[in-house]
Amino acid sequence: MLDCGAFLCAITQSTRTYARDLLTHPTENIMRVLGIETSCDETGVAIYDSQEGLLAHRLYTQIAIHAQYGGVVPELASRDHIRKLIPLIQQVLKESHIVKADGIAYTAGPGLIGALLVGATVARSLAWGWQVPAIGINHLEGHLLVALLEQPAPTFPFLALLVSGGHTQLIAAQGLGQYHILGESVDDAAGEAFDKTAKLLGLGYPGGPALAQLAQQGRPHAFEFPRPMTTRPGLDFSFSGLKTHALITWQTSAQTDQVRADIAYAFQQAVIDTLIIKCRRALQHTGFTQLVIAGGVGANQQLRQQFRQLADRLHITVYYPRPLFCTDNGAMIAYAGHLHLTAGHTEPLSFKVHPRWSLNNSA
Repeated sequence: MLDCGAFLCAITQSTRTYARDLLTHPTENIMRVLGIETSCDETGVAIYDSQEGLLAHRLYTQIAIHAQYGGVVPELASRDHIRKLIPLIQQVLKESHIVKADGIAYTAGPGLIGALLVGATVARSLAWGWQVPAIGINHLEGHLLVALLEQPAPTFPFLALLVSGGHTQLIAAQGLGQYHILGESVDDAAGEAFDKTAKLLGLGYPGGPALAQLAQQGRPHAFEFPRPMTTRPGLDFSFSGLKTHALITWQTSAQTDQVRADIAYAFQQAVIDTLIIKCRRALQHTGFTQLVIAGGVGANQQLRQQFRQLADRLHITVYYPRPLFCTDNGAMIAYAGHLHLTAGHTEPLSFKVHPRWSLNNSA
């Protein structure tokens, strides 16, 4: 017969021993790190090996689920993470030819609280079962560091432009966990403005890539859009006005297919020009010669072409993650977790997620 009192005492003692061992020897045998990303509507899982690099990565996107609503429904996102996360973990472990990882990293924020809790609880449960350390990673830091997986890779210090659906920020990266936000959007992020403008033009969901594709058919100078906040000093952004300008232009135009393409072109060019102007200022301010561009908008080919031209003019080097890793993914969390765990960064067994989490506060 089970002695419940003895069982609980054993569990308590095991918990204390486990926590003590993690805090005393946090970096022993940290070779393979499992990364879990569930901040929004994509379930990403990866294994990073300190000697062999990225062993396996898988990504499941919920675009089909949310498309009928024209945007992400938080509750549906959380439920789908529950369905997909464990099978994806099993898949990457099998592809990596390992039974368990030596450490676990999970996205602790920013993001949708329900989605974050799914990843955090699975990660912490696995860490307990495997008796390995786990650490929460800032989603934005994952984006910022994933370019280091590429060859050639940037080295600290560098300037980072994080440009996605949820964030547009210029960050001075001095070292691991040493980040200073130089400027950010005061309203819509660039990717958010892309999606909203695409929606008002009737391009469906997700709108950003569709708008970029349509812009290829647009005529230069058919419409002139403003470059917001570029005539005043500072490094902050504002893209909400561009969305409104696009709406008014569309409502007062002939509303033909060509006009739709022209508006897409003018909008995209205004966003890119604004990003370039602000990045040039930030490079001059910091004196950095390396620029990392990360986040979903970083996959935009017109943006990449014009930043290559900027790099040639300023004699700097621009780095990008591969297009697959511009959007949310598990590889960036596994790699960031590897860096933190091998640097000796640890966390207690208790955990919490952060729907809002500034990189200025990252440890």
